[in-house]
Amino acid sequence: MNRLAGKTALITGAARGLGAAMARRFTEEGARVIVNDLSLEAARATARSLGGEAVAANVADSAAVAAMFRDVARITDRLDILVNNAGIGGFEGRNDTDQRVKDMVDRAMAAASGQKVQAPLAILEVTDADWHKMLGVHVDGTFFCSREALKLMAPRSSGSIVNLSSIMGTFGRPGGTAYCTAKAAILGFTRALAHEVADRNIRVNAIAPGWIHTDMTAPLKPLHPLLEAQTPMGHFGEPDDIAWAAVYLASDEAKFMTGQVVSPNGGWYMSQ
Repeated sequence: MNRLAGKTALITGAARGLGAAMARRFTEEGARVIVNDLSLEAARATARSLGGEAVAANVADSAAVAAMFRDVARITDRLDILVNNAGIGGFEGRNDTDQRVKDMVDRAMAAASGQKVQAPLAILEVTDADWHKMLGVHVDGTFFCSREALKLMAPRSSGSIVNLSSIMGTFGRPGGTAYCTAKAAILGFTRALAHEVADRNIRVNAIAPGWIHTDMTAPLKPLHPLLEAQTPMGHFGEPDDIAWAAVYLASDEAKFMTGQVVSPNGGWYMSQ
């Protein structure tokens, strides 16, 4: 308890999923939490349940992000923590998700039985709009929010930025080129920014979650048994597994951590 006492945190994409789990644990640890989401109504619902505040913005829009941070400045005169959590999986709005997942399962089962399987070149189906939207939300959003947050953190020479990457950014997988690229870019951004702001006592770290039970992974449910079989610990993680990692990185317990990647993934991918 009270690991984040006296601190103010802004968490993007926090109306539900991993963001909401982080907002809840941050609040329990004493932080004042500002919940961001695309929908102000959704952000307010989550914030209200936690006794926090809400702001809305499309993080891929630099003008909207700047306006959101003006709202943040009206809410509080300090920002200690920024969690760049807002993201998309690429399945949103598609009407062929079930068939695509079924095809993945069929190919995996065929390969497991010893058949030689050649997957289709999924990159050929990625449109310019798909590519720009994926990088816009993840990469542009992380950059825009970090740039604005530093305007509040730098004068106080204090702060912690936590960026959400993924094992898809550390390992890569076929069929998700845009997502893997975006998440890998976040890792490079994290390291570069960590170097840049270290002399101002501002820390920048990343979390690279493995397979976690969320709305984003729900469409992949037929694949879950196969993904669990590939995970040494044998099961998916829970949102709290990521929330507690974020609490640690945002707290003074991690005061000597910067430019690092923490990856709660059940052993699915191991590094260092």
